Parts: sequence; structure tokens; C-alpha cells
Amino acid sequence: MPPAAGRLLKAPEHFIDPAGVKQVFAEAKEGRRDFLRGAFAAAAAGLATATAGARAATAPADGDPNILELPEHSKGLGQAVVTDGYGKPSKYERNVQRRQSPGLTQTAQASVSFAPLQSLFGIVTPSGLHFERHHQGWWDIDPSKHRFMVNGLVKTPKVFTMDELMRLPAVSRFHFIECGANTGMEWGNVAVPTCQYTHGMLSCSEFTGVPLITVLQMVGADLKKGRFLLAEGADGSSMTRTIPMELIESGEVLLAYGQNGEMLRPENGYPLRLVVPGVQGVSWVKYLRRVEVGDQPWATKDETVHYVDLMPDGKHRQYTSIQECKSVVTTPSGGQVLLDKGFYNITGLAWSGRGKVRKVDVSVDGGRNWRQARLQDPVMSKCLTRFSLDWVWDGKPTIIQSRATDETGYVQPTQRQLRGVRGTRSIYHNNAIQSWLVTESGEVKNVHVS
Repeated sequence: MPPAAGRLLKAPEHFIDPAGVKQVFAEAKEGRRDFLRGAFAAAAAGLATATAGARAATAPADGDPNILELPEHSKGLGQAVVTDGYGKPSKYERNVQRRQSPGLTQTAQASVSFAPLQSLFGIVTPSGLHFERHHQGWWDIDPSKHRFMVNGLVKTPKVFTMDELMRLPAVSRFHFIECGANTGMEWGNVAVPTCQYTHGMLSCSEFTGVPLITVLQMVGADLKKGRFLLAEGADGSSMTRTIPMELIESGEVLLAYGQNGEMLRPENGYPLRLVVPGVQGVSWVKYLRRVEVGDQPWATKDETVHYVDLMPDGKHRQYTSIQECKSVVTTPSGGQVLLDKGFYNITGLAWSGRGKVRKVDVSVDGGRNWRQARLQDPVMSKCLTRFSLDWVWDGKPTIIQSRATDETGYVQPTQRQLRGVRGTRSIYHNNAIQSWLVTESGEVKNVHVS
């Protein structure tokens, strides 16, 4: 039996109120570099009161009334069946929401929402909590009017309706999707307090659709000359991305219409999106309306100006789409509070755009010593993997980290190792080890270990 279990106070789900958001935007326009961190710090100060109240909560000496007295739900008649035609979470879980990060963008339609990773279990992200990245807002498109075109180096260019696509043989697969800018605010210094904001541009779902290679073969695509494919979305940003043909030939790339057993949500590309496992989310083009087979990369605006890596010598590195091996501890993580000494289950997520996660090591002393964590089944390729490790906290300050290794042998780098190659001025593809400081008071904070 493990030692007595410690209690955990959840991280606040919402740090800044609407007035605070406006203030953050105003200060950002004035060029203040520390505006975001300062706003979060001020909001987090309110944790002290909640922590004190939670520590003081103990059972009465004469027994817990929640056990001794029969509750109303054990004595009365509950609500009718199908009160809601589409089920919703409990009212006691209403704070578990995706959140927009103030200061990241100046336009609500071209923005990001972050998934609450610290509040989720297993590996699947509920569709309603899936992170979002939009470049010109989201749409709810009539599927009966949506069309999908295939052209370029093909024998027979063709336009498909959704009904025609959904009649084709389909597959369902679990894959993670991660924005290339996930953890981007952590490149230079600690910017945000919780796992939701550091790593929340990450989600994992079961996607259902038709392998793109099936459709290309139907239209007679020239796979010898046509080694690249242009994917184009139907939203106002005209999102276009180049996809190497070898990824499509593997059969992994899907024309997806289903997510977690139902149709895609509008925010996630309904009625049709591209699924490109292991590749940064911007290539998973939403509201997909066209693919064109060609003989060279297209060098579109979102692969020459955006989603490029700024290197220390001032040059931009392009077409670095694969999301490298990465992990994060979600409990204990930033904003949470350990209320007691004792046993805790350290848990988190690991993933790799190159295949399966082979192992995850966890350190509770800032990286000096590592222990191999348990990997929770199933462990699938290019999919989130849940890991856990037993830990007894002795009440002393400590730093918790996780380090993932994938099946290619690639090991997740430290902040120092990554910055040694990439510098500190980048935005995209930050897969460095995340560090959480557990203070003597039990508060968990985001820190960088040099």
C-alpha cells in the first residue's frame, strides 16, 4: 500500500477577467515585453486564499455528514431521460474549458484557444475541448453545398460532394495534433503559469475518413512526377500548405469528416479537413476544398513567411513540419497546489511525430536523477501516450520534469540543448523539457532550468 495520499488543489481554469484581457492588449500595443507574465502573476495571487481554505477543510470530529446523512439524490426522483438531446458535462465541471490566451493575437478571429490538459484523463481530448487555431475565424458550412476538388498532375480532375466521399471505404485512427507554435511563448523565458497555456495547443482524437491516396488513385494522379500536393482550405484566409507525397503514399493522410465517433465540430473543420499525422497542425487544413498534385513545393505565404524557424544566424529554416518527440507532466503542474505531504501520482502526456513513444523518464530533483515511468496502454504511433509514476512528496522544494524517447531513439532535449542549436528568438517547434517547481508551500510554478 502506498503512503497516505496527498490532496491536490486544481489549477485555476481562468486567470484573467475581460477587463484584464483589455488591459493586456493595451499594454501589448505599447510594446511592454512583460505584459503577459505580469497579468498572469497578478491574477494568480488570488490562489493564496483558496489554498488556505482547502487546507483548513477537515471532517468534523463526530463524522462526515456526507456519509452519515442520506443525500437528496438518494431520496428523490431524478431528471427525465433525454432532458438534453445532446449530453453536456456536469455543472460542477463547467470551469473545464478551452481558453484564449490574451496578448497572443490582436484579432479574435485569428487566434488560438488552449485545451485544459491538466484537467483531462487518458489520451483522447473531448471534441468540445479540442484546441483551436484559426486564421480568419470559424464557419459552420452546409455539407450539402461543400465541394472537394482534385486537380493538377492527374488524368481526370474531379469534384466530389460530401456524400460521394462518405460512400468510399473509410478508416478510423487515433492521432495527436499539435500547433507548431505550441510552447512558443517559453522560448525566451517563463511566460505563462499553467499547463493549459504552456502546452494546450495540443489535442488527440479518433479521426475517421478516407485515405487521401485512395482518392488520388481514383483520379489517376501521376505519382512519379507529382511528388508534392497543395492543400487549400475554404475559409477567408485561403490557408494553403504543401504536403510531401511520401506522407500521402504511406496511407496515413486522411480526408477526415469524423472525430471521436461523430462528425467534425465546426471549429475543427466541419465538414472536411485534412489529417496529416505527425505534422504540425497548420498542415491539417480545415474546411478542405481542394488538393492539387504538383512537381515542387508551392512556397505559399504560410510556409515562407509564417511557420518557419528563426535560427541564431538570422536565417529562416523552412518546411520543418514534423513535430519532434515531446512530453509534459500535467499533474502536478503549474497553478496546482499540493496540500499535504505524502503520495501523489505524477502523470502526463508524451508524443512524437516520428512514431511511437518508447519510454518516458521522470525526474523529481531537477534532472539530476531519472526514473522510468509507466506507459498506459494503448501506445500508438503519432498519438498521445499517457505516462505515470508513483511519488512521495516530503514537503521540500523540488523540480519535476519528464523526458520522452521515441522509437527512432530521439531523446527530448533540455532547454539548454535546444537553445544551443536554435537560440532564443524562435516561435515554433519548442520541444524542450518542461520544468515545474513545487515550492515548500505546495504551490506549483512554471520555471526554466538552466
